[in-house]
Amino acid sequence: MNYKQTAAEVLKYVGGKENIAHFEHCSTRLRFSLIDNSKADVKQLESIPGVIAVKMTGQCQVVIGNEVVEVYDAVNQLLGSANPNSESAAAAASEAKPKEKRKLGSVILDFIVGVFQPLIPAIAGAGMLKSLLLLLGLMNVLDPDGHTYKILVQIGDAALYFLPLLVAVTTANKLKVNTLVALAAVGALLLPNMTAMLGEGAQLFGLQIKSIAYAYQVFPAILTVLLYAQMEKWFTRISPKVIRIFFVPMMSLLITVPVSLLILGPLGYTLGEGFSSIILTLFDKVGWIAVALLAAVLPLMVSVGMHKALIPYALSAMGSTGKELLYMPASLAHNIAESGACFAVAVRTKDKALRATAISAGISALFGITEPALYGVTLQNKKVLGSVMFSSLIGGAFTGIVGLQAYVLVGPGLASLSMFISEELPRNIINAVIALVISFVVAFVSAFVLGKDNKAKAEERQPANQLTTVKEFKSPVIGEMIPLSEVKDEVFSSKAMGEGVAVIPAKGELYAPVDGKIEVIYSRNHAMAMSTANGIELLFHVGIDTVRLRGKYFEPQVKVGDEVKAGDLLLKFDLEKIIEEGFDPVTIAIVTNKDKYAVEVADLKQVNRQDTLMVVTALEN
Repeated sequence: MNYKQTAAEVLKYVGGKENIAHFEHCSTRLRFSLIDNSKADVKQLESIPGVIAVKMTGQCQVVIGNEVVEVYDAVNQLLGSANPNSESAAAAASEAKPKEKRKLGSVILDFIVGVFQPLIPAIAGAGMLKSLLLLLGLMNVLDPDGHTYKILVQIGDAALYFLPLLVAVTTANKLKVNTLVALAAVGALLLPNMTAMLGEGAQLFGLQIKSIAYAYQVFPAILTVLLYAQMEKWFTRISPKVIRIFFVPMMSLLITVPVSLLILGPLGYTLGEGFSSIILTLFDKVGWIAVALLAAVLPLMVSVGMHKALIPYALSAMGSTGKELLYMPASLAHNIAESGACFAVAVRTKDKALRATAISAGISALFGITEPALYGVTLQNKKVLGSVMFSSLIGGAFTGIVGLQAYVLVGPGLASLSMFISEELPRNIINAVIALVISFVVAFVSAFVLGKDNKAKAEERQPANQLTTVKEFKSPVIGEMIPLSEVKDEVFSSKAMGEGVAVIPAKGELYAPVDGKIEVIYSRNHAMAMSTANGIELLFHVGIDTVRLRGKYFEPQVKVGDEVKAGDLLLKFDLEKIIEEGFDPVTIAIVTNKDKYAVEVADLKQVNRQDTLMVVTALEN
C-alpha cells in the first residue's frame, strides 16, 4: 500500500482537514469525528485502494486492516500543524461543530466504546501474561511456588485489581473532565485504610456504609466519575476564578466521594454482580444455546459495532469471577469461522484483488481481528456470510456444550489460545483447540461449496473506462505555469492525490478546461471538482490554505450538477485580496483517478486559456 497516497485520498473524501474535529485509530480502522458528516463521501472512500469499508456510526470509521497504523501516521503527517488532536484545535472544532440530535442508543454505545475500548490493551496484555505464566508453570519452565513466578503473576493481576482506576481515567477522558481529580475520587474507594474501616463497619454522617471490596469492579467507578463530572462543571460555573484551582476539586471531592460510598458504590457493585449472575444463570439453564446464538449473530453485531456493548459485562464477569463463559467462547467460534471462510474464498475466486484481500483478512481473523474479513469479504457475498454464521453457530454450540471458559479478555485466535488454559480444568484448552478446528473446517467447506465470485463486484473492479481516446485539457487560469512538485503543499506536490498542473494566476478567474459536469463545490468555495463524460475526475484548488478565508473573496459561477463546456467561467476570486491576506494564490488542477488515466503535462511557462496543459489517456485494461 502507498500509505501517503491512501492518507491523502482519505483526507480528501472525509471533507478535508478543515472538516476533522478529532482523529484516532483502533486496531483496524481510522476514526474521524467530523464537523459536518454530510461532507464525507462514503462511496469515494470505499473506492480508495487499501480501504476495506467505511462505517458512519456517529463517527466516520475508515476500515484499513493490518496497515492502519502506517496510514494513521501518514494522515498525521499530512495534517501537520492543522492536526485537530491538539487541544486548541479540538476546542475550536467543538465550538464550530453544529449540534446534532443523536439517538439515545447511539449516545450510549458511543459512551461505552469511549470508556471501555481504551482499556483493552492493558486488560489483554496483563491477562495474556498470566495465561502464559500458567502455561510455563504447567511445562515446568517456571516453578509455580517460586518468587519469580508469583511476582510475575502479581504484575499480570495489577490491571484487573486496579480496574476501577483505569475506568476512572477513561471515563474522565470521555467526559472531558479533570482526569487526576476523577482518579483521586475513585482511588478513595480503594484505599487500604478505607477498605479496613468498611470491613469493621463504618458510618458516615450517622449512616452505615456497606462493606464492599471495590477492587476489580467497573460500575462503581463509572457512576463515581459521572457524578464528579457534574460537580466539576457546576462548581466551575459558580466559583470565582481566583480560587477555582483548589475550590473546584475540593468541593467536587467533598461531595462525590461520600455520595459514592453511601449510594453509587453499592449501586454499581450490585449492577456488576447482577450482570454476572444473570449471565451465569442463563448459562446454567440454556448455556450452549446462548453461546451458539451469540456466535451466529456476532458477524452482524461486529459490522455495526454493537459487540462493544458486551465489553462491560465481560469486564464485570472477569473481575467478579475470574472467568468469562459467553462472549469470549462465542468470539472464538466467530473469529475462526471468518478465517476459514476467507481462505475458502481465496482458493475459489478468480479475482486477483479479492484473493489478496481474502488471504490477508483470513490471516487477521485467524489471530483474532475480524474487521478486514467482515468488510472485505464476508459482507460482500450473502452466501459467504451465511457460511460464517452457520459455522459460528456450530462452533458456538460446541463451546457451550463443553462449557468453555476464558480467563483473559483478548480477541480469541490462534496466538491467544493460552487464554483458555486452566489448572482446575485441564481439558478446557483441548476443547478450545477442538472448537477452533470445527469452526475453521465447517466455514471453509461451506464457503467453498456455496460461495462464488460476485460478478457485479468483479465488474466494478474493472477500470471505469477502457477508452483509448486522448483528451486535451486547456489551461483553467491565465498566468505562469510551475511544476506541480514546486507547490508548497505536500498533498499536491507529492502527487499523492493525482497528477496535474499548477498555475500562478494573473487574473482571478477559473475556467473549465474541458467539457464536463460539476460534481462538488466545497463549502468555503475555494475548490471544486468536475468529471468528464468518459469518467475523468478533475479537482481544482485555488490557493494554499485558502480554506482559512472561510469563503471570502470566492464567487462560484456554477452550481453542483451543472453541465459545462470548455471555456465556461467556473469561479471568480479576488486575487489581490487573497495575496494581501498573505496566501499563496497558486491554482492547481489535478486528475484524481490517476489509477485509470495516464496524464502527460505540457512544458509551458506563460499560459492562456487556449493553451493545452494536459493530455489525458485512459489506461488499457
